[in-house]
Amino acid sequence: MLVLSRKVNERILIGDDIEIIIVAAAGDNVRIGIKAPKDVKILRSEVYEEVQKQNMEAVSVIKFDDETVSAKLKEMLNGQIDKNKK
Repeated sequence: MLVLSRKVNERILIGDDIEIIIVAAAGDNVRIGIKAPKDVKILRSEVYEEVQKQNMEAVSVIKFDDETVSAKLKEMLNGQIDKNKK
């Protein structure tokens, strides 16, 4: 990890296209600005962790075997076919 000291209005460059600007500093708080290409995702760590948690919950839903899925689909399709026949 690189640790730097910066003053207000000083900048840090990451690669050719990401720039971090120290906007303000007061006590324990530091405001930073980040200039980066639109395709670069920038998230606070707590937001990133929440998204990861929700993604893990989404993939841990009950998984059905192929036969169960096939039977459910047939059931759904038969119900729609019956409605369309009336």
